[in-house]
Amino acid sequence: MPELAVAVEPGAALPPLTRTIELVDMVAYAGATWDWFRSHYDADFVAGQQLPAPLVDGQMLGALLAESVQDALGPTARLRRLSFRFRSMVFAGDTVTCTGRIESVTGVSEGRVLEIAHEVRCGDRVAVAPASSTVVLLGR
Repeated sequence: MPELAVAVEPGAALPPLTRTIELVDMVAYAGATWDWFRSHYDADFVAGQQLPAPLVDGQMLGALLAESVQDALGPTARLRRLSFRFRSMVFAGDTVTCTGRIESVTGVSEGRVLEIAHEVRCGDRVAVAPASSTVVLLGR
């Protein structure tokens, strides 16, 4: 089994995932998800809405949370559930940091089940919280 980036025990922190989300990333995400709502890519449209820049699709933040789990827990991690609530908007060019902390570890027949609390920050403000996931580590 590959070595994990985090100890699998309550209180252990996942390594933070920091990403600057550029407009090109947002367009690629829109294409992958077929979500072409203009507020996610059209600067003229968002200017008419009194927004400073195109708005990051909230589900993209969920994808970053899933990526942070996979990066920390490796290829045997299976994300069973992910839940999150938006607190503030994130715009093209913003840098976000995803964090997580293992809240509990229990065993089941197929592996260990982890409950993880997450947060996404954009500078000094919270963009996503509360957030949580349930992850199964197969064969561990």
